[in-house]
Amino acid sequence: MSSYRLTNLVLPISVVVASAVGLLVLAGTNPWDPLQLIVEGSIGWPPFEAGKSAKVGDTVMVWVPIALASAGLIVTFNAGMWNIGIEGQIIMGAIAAAFVAREVSAPRPLLVLLTILAGAVGGLLWGLLVGVLRTAGGVNEIFGGLGLDFVAISFTTYLIIDPWARTGVASTSGTDIFPDAALLPSSSGTRLSLLAIAIALLAIGGVWILFRGTLYGLKLKAVGANLRSSFLMGIPTNRYLLGAFMICGALAGIGGTVQATGFHFKLIPAISGGYGFLAILVVLLARYQAFWVIPISFFFAMIAVGSSQLDLRLDLNSALGGVLQGVLVLSAMFGLGWAAYRTKRQLQEASGGDSG
Repeated sequence: MSSYRLTNLVLPISVVVASAVGLLVLAGTNPWDPLQLIVEGSIGWPPFEAGKSAKVGDTVMVWVPIALASAGLIVTFNAGMWNIGIEGQIIMGAIAAAFVAREVSAPRPLLVLLTILAGAVGGLLWGLLVGVLRTAGGVNEIFGGLGLDFVAISFTTYLIIDPWARTGVASTSGTDIFPDAALLPSSSGTRLSLLAIAIALLAIGGVWILFRGTLYGLKLKAVGANLRSSFLMGIPTNRYLLGAFMICGALAGIGGTVQATGFHFKLIPAISGGYGFLAILVVLLARYQAFWVIPISFFFAMIAVGSSQLDLRLDLNSALGGVLQGVLVLSAMFGLGWAAYRTKRQLQEASGGDSG
């Protein structure tokens, strides 16, 4: 089998193996039961059966911020930057959107547009700050991003317990519900928003076009491949790095907007849902390919939503859903590493044969 075909088979094989191993670990129960319950709790069983639109809507609305964050991370990862600050960018996008939702009065179409734009700007500025620390201050983006994640989380808590506290209630559960005019339009009886889905798909499509058909994307990949050589070739590397952080931050911020105005309908302390870190795993599994973000992130959204059924129906801790996700990623990483090793060995053998 050629190295090309081998490498492309690694991901689906890893997914199957990881899923099987993860389910077998679930406290010795029949592996089929947890899988069925996760599917039932996220999209219904049989899948997408009539009358389960609320479950599907919740799963899709969890998928949207994961997909948006993943699309943004493809940009920074291709630029050679580990944007661990993605969580903070989601949070600041949600805060900016919440500010507009609370303070601005306008017709619904305009107000929804303003919340989305505010979320994009909030995430963009927070991402830009990580980039500035990296390019101007020499602060590694991992440490700078993590530090800003904690700042964003603390700022959210402060807003909820003091200036945006619920009327007459001392609570850290979240702010008051936003006005209806600020909420994303949704299908009747569900959280499902076609607008949110369209934004996510446009973002993924835009990232695909960026790296498949634009000079900017080509130069961005060159910067990620070799920063020093790109600089010597005349590419303004710092400008491209900042651009990557801004694009990623804007998409993550829109994801935060969806969380605030399309899922929770208010600002809560854990508004990011950990979806930024989950998006990192998605991008690693997708191998920076925008198309693969769609099914992989949806699979993770199904686990995130459906794993609550493990506790309710099988008396298993719902955190086991996160264990399954981790096993999936580890299996895929080992598989990809093995494929890379095999490819390297084949190239060495071919080179040795030619020289002989």
